[in-house]
Amino acid sequence: MGQKVNPIGFRTGITEDWKSKWYAPKFAYGTFLVEDFKLRRFIDQRLNRRPPFAAVSDILIERTREEVTVTIRTARPGLVIGPKGAEVDKLREELEDMIGRKVAPIKVIEIKNPDLNAQLVAEAIAEQLKKRAAFRRVLKQRTEATMQAGAKGIRIGVSGRLGGAEIARSEKTTVGSVPLTTLQANVDYGYAIAFTTYGAIGVKCWIYRGMYGEEVLETDVRPGGALRRGRR
Repeated sequence: MGQKVNPIGFRTGITEDWKSKWYAPKFAYGTFLVEDFKLRRFIDQRLNRRPPFAAVSDILIERTREEVTVTIRTARPGLVIGPKGAEVDKLREELEDMIGRKVAPIKVIEIKNPDLNAQLVAEAIAEQLKKRAAFRRVLKQRTEATMQAGAKGIRIGVSGRLGGAEIARSEKTTVGSVPLTTLQANVDYGYAIAFTTYGAIGVKCWIYRGMYGEEVLETDVRPGGALRRGRR
């Protein structure tokens, strides 16, 4: 029937790790779940939605009885950390005030190759669409950049009033192979919304990096730009 499942949710607990790691009794589960949502929304609003954009793709949360550990995966770690770590310390204090719990020093992981991260590719396309760039040209540029970065395949879908047209429509472009139903295939997925003057345009992106254990990883780049294949 053409229904699609989120590739990350499809693989979570099988080949992909959980983005929140904690155990809670029944009475505290709902509280922790809402806290996780608030933490992610706050960090996204603070670092991704206002300039200078820090290109944060993932926010990982772990909890112990005493404290909450937050790990931020970003393509621009310098902006998250700030001079002498001032920005990241300020962010930690704001998170502590918001949830009323002790937050451990925030860990920052650098994404050395953002062209292999589906969320960052989707965000970049949405940003260009906001600036009224021709959507076909944007899709072509992004697919080429991702394939050159070492991906095995990429699929991008955009939907809405493309080019300011009266009637909303969907356009999709695919390069290479994207085996969505193969659990052993490392398929990354990202979704972003471009809020333009003539309406919202949704952007979906799937990137196939290769089979687990043989894939090209976004955090691994050799000096000189050549990618190395990494084991998970």
